Amino acid sequence: MATITTHDGTDIFYKDWGTGQPIVFSHGWPLSSDDWDTQMLYFLAHGYRVIAHDRRGHGRSTQTPGGHDLDHYADDLAALVEHLDLHDAIHVGHSTGGGEVVRFLARHGEQRAAKATLISAVPPLMVQTDSNPEGLPKGVFDDLQAQLAANRSEFYRALPAGPFYNFDKPGVESSEAIIENWWRQGMMGDALSHYDGIVAFSQTDFTEDLKKITIPTLVMHSVDDQIVPYVASGPKSAELLVNGTLKTYGDNFPHGMPTTHADVINADLLAFLEA
Repeated sequence: MATITTHDGTDIFYKDWGTGQPIVFSHGWPLSSDDWDTQMLYFLAHGYRVIAHDRRGHGRSTQTPGGHDLDHYADDLAALVEHLDLHDAIHVGHSTGGGEVVRFLARHGEQRAAKATLISAVPPLMVQTDSNPEGLPKGVFDDLQAQLAANRSEFYRALPAGPFYNFDKPGVESSEAIIENWWRQGMMGDALSHYDGIVAFSQTDFTEDLKKITIPTLVMHSVDDQIVPYVASGPKSAELLVNGTLKTYGDNFPHGMPTTHADVINADLLAFLEA
């Protein structure tokens, strides 16, 4: 099992397949690198080197009681990039992973990066504030923490069975296998990391980070996303980016569209990378 050890002693698990230009995938909360299986196999077959890691407290990485903030997440990603000596890398982040990519590029620079993609990502800011009225009220995230603390297993069953994949919407066919795989990944991590992670992904303001990014960046977001509202995220991020492109989806494309609509997302991402 491949791991690196960060400066604070956290072991970060990662997968590294193939050769060619590297694509580094950053997963969403509370999942793991396994959430990228379909993308990794697809881009491996198209001649790319594909890399994905488990965030601290998630998957097979250390269940550490501290460091559950975007600075640590970004520093862990930077440690992986440096360890593998990656250059001309493409960074792809889903949901919280999109925030991780943004903070990494702003905090550590773009010298080793070529392009980036943010899919259903949390930037610029999820929580509602006076300057961000389109965000979700803080009470929404307090409730997520309360559900996690009360019964994490039940919570991690209900979320993918409902709004994460839009399986709660009329006309959307549910998939028991997808729900169980989400639950499996979530339960691999630890409750404290995930509890603190809710604050990290919901209250971190990425506005200034986005302004610092100059590499071509594709923002992929659905108007039917029930987890990260479109009006508070995708269009705002694309506007703040120096070289951002917004790709909007509808037709019940959910927050977890890289899983449910992998054929479309993979093809659109490949077109962006090869443009």
